[in-house]
Amino acid sequence: MKRPFHHVMAVVGALALVLLGAGSAAADRRVALIVGNSAYRNGATLANTVNDAGAIAQLFRAAGFDVVDSRHDLGSLDFKRAVREFSNETRTADVAVVYYAGHGLEIDGTNYLVPVDAKLASDFDAEDEAISLDRIVRSIEPARRLRLVILDACRDNPFVTTMKRAVAVRAVPSGLGKIEPAISDTLIAYAAKAGSVSYDGGGANSPFTTALLKYITEPGLDIRLALGRVRDEVLRVTANKQEPFVYGSLGGATVSLVPVAAPKNAEPPAPPVSAGPGSDMRRDYELAERVGTRTGWEAFLTAHPDGFYANLARAQLAKLGPPAIDSASRAEPPKVQEHEGGARDGAAREQRDAQRRQEDEHRAKVEAERQKHEHEAAARVEADRQQQHEAEQLRLEREAALKAHSERLRVEREAALKAQPAPLTAEQVCKRDAERLARLRASRERDEVLRFEHELACERLRPQVVRLRESVTAD
Repeated sequence: MKRPFHHVMAVVGALALVLLGAGSAAADRRVALIVGNSAYRNGATLANTVNDAGAIAQLFRAAGFDVVDSRHDLGSLDFKRAVREFSNETRTADVAVVYYAGHGLEIDGTNYLVPVDAKLASDFDAEDEAISLDRIVRSIEPARRLRLVILDACRDNPFVTTMKRAVAVRAVPSGLGKIEPAISDTLIAYAAKAGSVSYDGGGANSPFTTALLKYITEPGLDIRLALGRVRDEVLRVTANKQEPFVYGSLGGATVSLVPVAAPKNAEPPAPPVSAGPGSDMRRDYELAERVGTRTGWEAFLTAHPDGFYANLARAQLAKLGPPAIDSASRAEPPKVQEHEGGARDGAAREQRDAQRRQEDEHRAKVEAERQKHEHEAAARVEADRQQQHEAEQLRLEREAALKAHSERLRVEREAALKAQPAPLTAEQVCKRDAERLARLRASRERDEVLRFEHELACERLRPQVVRLRESVTAD
């Protein structure tokens, strides 16, 4: 059965468009989570964070992001739920972005983002009440091309001054601490360099977010250059008091949040309209010319073998060079078309299979890096545990040595006390002095009498000693 020409041309046009687009990758799927925390219940309210988050969300929507999840004033439970739900979106994403404006702090080397209901009465509460930056990074790990975390969270933090320390030497500095992402193709942008603080500014948005709005979605601009321009802008606006900083690295290819707009391709064939025979032939000729392939011109000649447009079609065929098929194949155009269509479908399938293999290899690479990171983390934990064990052993040995030394001193003191003679009673003292007085009366040595009078302990003998001294002196 002979098919209408416009049906044939529709199939040919679709195949041509598939072949034209086969060499280019599908558009990246871009997702973003935006969080702005302002109304802190146990700390000062931040002026611009909700405005900043809203402006960034509007910017990403205008840039054509597939998912923009914008939330503000999240408590701990809602914050964790939002991160968990967003991690489901990143599994099929090429580009994943998390933007956070609010309070953040570092405790003993770990960075935390602070929900609005956090109390943080002690540094020990951070693991339960705050959201670790590591959790945020893990949520975007499945993204294939770019993982970006933007933190406008380096402001002066009221929790730092009121927080009790579970360990006296534990560090809780102002601002966020330095971080090195463990997975590749990951950037973490701070509003201010690690350990320093950022400013809210005098306008509706902070200086950092104002610069982000200006540069970050510029079409075709590499994200590293965009963040570099943000840095320069903030330094200029704050008179070099605030320096944004970026941690992590990317490969050598250009990676932008918004690609350069591609030139418009040819429009697909228009549907047939009711008109006279001449207009149908002219419309079919325009469709064949739009497709521009040998198959299209041959399909036109099959439907319109004679006439002015047929001669033009043959001239177009001559420009395309010698035919790739013989006359026998030309006699059966539907069959040739099906064969070419099958080949093109096979090429498309091969391209899809190749793309799937690349994605599987990327996922395998990400999984290997994740396992490596977990292994290194486990090794660090084991090393810390071993170090703590050795320190505990050393402490116990020191305590045992100190205890043994104290016991030895106690025994020596008791032995010394036992070696000392018991003190004499008053009667024994007087008896001893009386015996000495009797000896001095017999010897009557003046110097000994004077010494005895000085050393006399029994007072009731003193009058006798005085008389003996007077008598000896008179002699």
